[in-house]
Amino acid sequence: MQRLANVRIVLSNPSHPGNIGAAARAMKTMGVARLMLVNPERFPDPVATARAAGADDVLQAAPICQSLDEALHGTILAIALSARQRDLGPAPLSVRDAASLVLEQAECGDVALVFGNETRGLSNEDVQRCRYIVHIPTDPAYSSLNLGAAVQVLCYELRQNALSGAPLGQECTAGRVTPFSSPPATHEEVERFYAHLRDVMIRAGFHDPLHPKRLMPKLRRLFGRVALERDEVNILRGILDAVDKNPGLDRSNH
Repeated sequence: MQRLANVRIVLSNPSHPGNIGAAARAMKTMGVARLMLVNPERFPDPVATARAAGADDVLQAAPICQSLDEALHGTILAIALSARQRDLGPAPLSVRDAASLVLEQAECGDVALVFGNETRGLSNEDVQRCRYIVHIPTDPAYSSLNLGAAVQVLCYELRQNALSGAPLGQECTAGRVTPFSSPPATHEEVERFYAHLRDVMIRAGFHDPLHPKRLMPKLRRLFGRVALERDEVNILRGILDAVDKNPGLDRSNH
């Protein structure tokens, strides 16, 4: 179950400590131990400990992060969980496909499942920091799902996938000698690329930060469909550097 050890469960801005404890309990029953908390309203808290029902070690090891970027530092894949449909965001995955992909990528490095606030869910900005989005297919007549229960559903699917040895959808080549392969890009490497791209587009007059419209979300969705490798990010940033250093580049043939 080494792959499960590389899975992070990230709770962003949880408002009730009982839900934190319930999430920890759900994780431990399925062999998932790495809980990350982003700006919890109340934590540590005795209510969280009581609801954890013996998963105190998961709570005690959970770091408190000041931002989602901090919680995702070093990850090579992040998947957002959301009950709301987004008209512009990362590509959707089913719960089962998400579990398969998470475990496949966990062979290469740390991966994260990101859950939002109990009332507001995840912000659009947080969702756009993830490569995929997952909706748990609840009954439309009553779709209210407790945060701890949502964590339980995903952790159950992870464990079932790990135990079944199901075939993986996207082969991870980390550590193997294959032509043209390099390690997956980390979250911060990809975020630095987006910041670099945005700055170059502003200086080139292509992007107006005062009227951004949906340019950056669309570009995030475009690159999010590709599992960017570290070498690929370096190539893209090298192109941006070259463009930025040649503002008088002749574009008459384009």
